[in-house]
Amino acid sequence: MISIIIPVLNEAENIGKLLQHLRDNSDSNNISDIIVVDGGSIDGSQKIVTNFIASIHFERCEKLSREAQKSDFAQTDISLLNSSKGRAKQMNFGSKQSKGEILYFLHADSFPPKDFDQYIIDEVRKGNEAGCFRMQFESNHWWLRLASWLTQFSWRACRGGDQSQFITKSLFEAIGGYNENYIIYEDNILINELYKRKQFVVINKKLKTSARLYKKVGIWKLQYHFWTIYIKRWLGASADDMLAYYKRNIA
Repeated sequence: MISIIIPVLNEAENIGKLLQHLRDNSDSNNISDIIVVDGGSIDGSQKIVTNFIASIHFERCEKLSREAQKSDFAQTDISLLNSSKGRAKQMNFGSKQSKGEILYFLHADSFPPKDFDQYIIDEVRKGNEAGCFRMQFESNHWWLRLASWLTQFSWRACRGGDQSQFITKSLFEAIGGYNENYIIYEDNILINELYKRKQFVVINKKLKTSARLYKKVGIWKLQYHFWTIYIKRWLGASADDMLAYYKRNIA
């Protein structure tokens, strides 16, 4: 079964929509738990999650009173945890509380395709212990459409956390989880380890993700800085150097 782990920080705009999306597009028989790990939100994100959990519990009680089948989504455990700020820390913390044999790390503004859970399980049964979905930005800009199209290929340069990440718990623990020294680029550090082990597959189904940072910073400006960070890491830049560059040019 799959444990879905969602790190959040001020995601009131998206987290409720994502939880409902997960409910509508998966089979509860495949999902052991959904863990939302909050890093100190002040925009009401936590309240949205607790309200969603309360509504699910109410629905569970209502259906149990009518002898509902146990396979209903309402049986999936959903929890809200509080953690130190930082996606790597939040995702590691969530993984320690998870129940499933497969971990699925998902950003709050990324919406996986219908039946995503079954696609992931099918890949693991084939022996593919880690991977992601191809991605589609919610934007019609030609460059973002091209960037989305390129994510179907297995090239490491086309990888990123917005595509989501599934990985068996045993492999995740063998690697040591996310490197908490990285406040940014933590997804790519883990992905690099997976590529070294030749354990990565791209599922040819589209996950839709927000282009909000591109809209905020500017498409070409942000792409330039992302490329620069990628090259800096390739040339051996430290986690602190990359974070300083990100804060100076993007944050």
